[in-house]
This record gives sequence, C-alpha cells and structure tokens, in this order.
Amino acid sequence: MFETITPLFPGLPGGPELLIVLLVLVLLFGANKIPKLARSTGQAMGEFKRGREEIEDELKQMDTDDDEEETSDVSTESATAKEQ
Repeated sequence: MFETITPLFPGLPGGPELLIVLLVLVLLFGANKIPKLARSTGQAMGEFKRGREEIEDELKQMDTDDDEEETSDVSTESATAKEQ
C-alpha cells in the first residue's frame, strides 16, 4: 500500500540539512564574510584544477616521448640489422 521513496543520492544532504549548514555558516562567519569565503574557495578550486591539468599534460607528454623513443630504437635496430 505505502511505497518507500528511495533517495536519488543516498547519504547526500537534502533541503533541511542544507539549511542547517547554511545557518551554521552564517553564525560562524557572519553574513558579510560568506561571499568572500565562497570566492576564495572557488579560486582555490580553479588553481587545483589548473595544477591537475598541468600534471596530466606532463604525463601525456612523457608517455608520448617514451613512445617516440621506442619507435626510434626499433628503427635504429632494424637499420643496423640491414647494414650487417
């Protein structure tokens, strides 16, 4: 008769929980500092994302360089074998 409603994302806070968290933030930091806090958090996340992308690019470049070295080693070995 009664269906149980399963949350889409179990464990994540819903509406009432978010309101309580927002109220605690206002009490801790004050209403004037929350926009500054949000801005600095966004900037930090952007820096983290840029750093992660730089590391991924370096890893891809290293992988590409390794592949090129293996290809040149194989071609050098085949050229040496042909000369003999």
